[in-house]
Amino acid sequence: MAVTRCTKMAYDNADDMVFGFSQHPLSYGCGLKVGAGYVIPEVNYAPRPGTEKDPAKLRKEYVDYISKDILNRFVTAGFPNVQLETEWVSQMNQEKLCAPVVSGQKEICEKYHAEYGINCAVRQTIPDQREADEGLRPEVDKSEHAYAHKFFECAEFACENGADVFSVESVGGKEFADYAVTNGDIIAFLFGVGYLGAIDMTYIWEQCVDICKKYKTIPGGDTNCSGANVAMFMAGGYLDNDVQRTFSAVTRAISAARTLAACEAGAVGPDKDCGYEGPIVKSITGKPTAQEGKNCQCAHCDLQGNLIAQCCDLWSNESVEYHPEFGGTSVQCWGGSLGYECSLMNTAIQLKQEKTLRDLYMYSDRQRGPEAYILAYDHAYMIGKAIADNGNDLYMRAKAAGQLAADIIVKGYNAKELLLTNKQLDVIQDIQKKLAALPDDTDKFVEYCTKEFKDSVPRYNPKNYGL
Repeated sequence: MAVTRCTKMAYDNADDMVFGFSQHPLSYGCGLKVGAGYVIPEVNYAPRPGTEKDPAKLRKEYVDYISKDILNRFVTAGFPNVQLETEWVSQMNQEKLCAPVVSGQKEICEKYHAEYGINCAVRQTIPDQREADEGLRPEVDKSEHAYAHKFFECAEFACENGADVFSVESVGGKEFADYAVTNGDIIAFLFGVGYLGAIDMTYIWEQCVDICKKYKTIPGGDTNCSGANVAMFMAGGYLDNDVQRTFSAVTRAISAARTLAACEAGAVGPDKDCGYEGPIVKSITGKPTAQEGKNCQCAHCDLQGNLIAQCCDLWSNESVEYHPEFGGTSVQCWGGSLGYECSLMNTAIQLKQEKTLRDLYMYSDRQRGPEAYILAYDHAYMIGKAIADNGNDLYMRAKAAGQLAADIIVKGYNAKELLLTNKQLDVIQDIQKKLAALPDDTDKFVEYCTKEFKDSVPRYNPKNYGL
C-alpha cells in the first residue's frame, strides 16, 4: 500500500488529548471498542520457563491457565472489558507452537463473551529476531536461521489463526541504538533510530498491514523498545548514573518519529504499551494508544508511572511471569490492579472530570525527571507538531523532535521547573550543540554518518535499509 506521511496534527491543541478518547476509535474482537470514551485494561504476561518445549503444554499454559485466569478474575470483579496481550516467546516462531496458542485464545475469548458478556480481545505480538549482521530483509538474510523470512511467516501465523490485533517490537536501527546508548552518542541514535529505524519500520509495516487485511486482523502498531526503552532503563532513577536521563529523554522524542512510521504505513492502533512515546504519536495521528506505568511495577520501574496514563486508551501492566501470589495467580493480581485503575479513569469520564484526573496524573510526575517532563501532554503535543511540520523528511523530523525536546528540557531547567544535575545539564547542552551543527540535507547527513560510524558500528549494512 502507499505510505502517506503525517504532516498535520490530529488535535487542534494539547488540551483536547485525554485518556479514553481517540480521533479514530476502533471496534474489534468480542465487543471491544477502543478509544470510544473509556479506557480498557490490557493484561500482559509470560509463560513459565519450560512450557515452550511442547506445543500441548504451551497451549495449556496460555489458554487454560493464563487466559482463563484473567477472564475469571475480570468476571468475578465485575470489570466489563479486557484485552489480553501475548508477547510471543522466541520459540513461538514456528507454527506448531504458535498456532494452537493463538486459536485457543480466540476460542476462550468467544466463550467468555458468550457466557458472561465480558468484552475481550487478544493482541498477538510477534518476536523480531532479525539480526543486522545477518540481514533485516529477506533478500539480504541468507543465514542458516533466516530470521527475516521467519518474521513475515510469524505475521501470517498470528493473523490466520485468529489474532484480533497484530503488533511487533521491531529492531530496525538497533545496531546503532546499542552503540549510541552505550556511548552517549545522540547523532548515532538519530541516524540509527530516527532515520534508518523509520525506513525499516515503513518497510515491514507495509507488508504486515497487507497480511492483516488478508485475515481481517487489526494492524495495531510498533514501538522503539529496542532503543529508547533501553536508554530509559539504563538511565534508571535517582540512584543510577550510567546513562544520563537527559540523554534518554531526547532519545524518546527521536523514537516517536520512528514509531509514527508504522501508522503512516497503515497501522491503525492501538500501538504498543511499552512505547512511552505514545502521547507524541497520538497527538499526530489521533489513533488509540496503549500505555503502561504505575501498574507495571512487576516488569520495571519508571519515573512517569502516573503521568503516562494522561491520554491512554488501553492501560497495561507490561509483562508478568505466570506464577502464584497470595491474591491468586500473577495475571489475576496485576490484571485486577489494572481493572481498578481503569475503573477510576472511566468514572472520571462519566462524571465529566476526566481532564481533572488527567492533570493530576500529569502533574504528579511532571518534575520527576526529564523524560516525564517532555512526555507531559502539553510538551508531547509540541514535539508532535515539530515532527508533523517536517513530516515528509524522515531525518529532519527526527532531528526536529530531538532539538525541541532538548530545548524544552533546558527551558524547564532555566525556569526552575525541572531539576537537573550538573552532569545532566552538561549532556543536554552538548546535545543541543551537536544537533544544531548537523546539516539540514538528508543526503549529507547520511554521507556523514556512514563515514563517521564505519568502524564503530561494523554491523551496519546499508542493504538492510534499501540504501
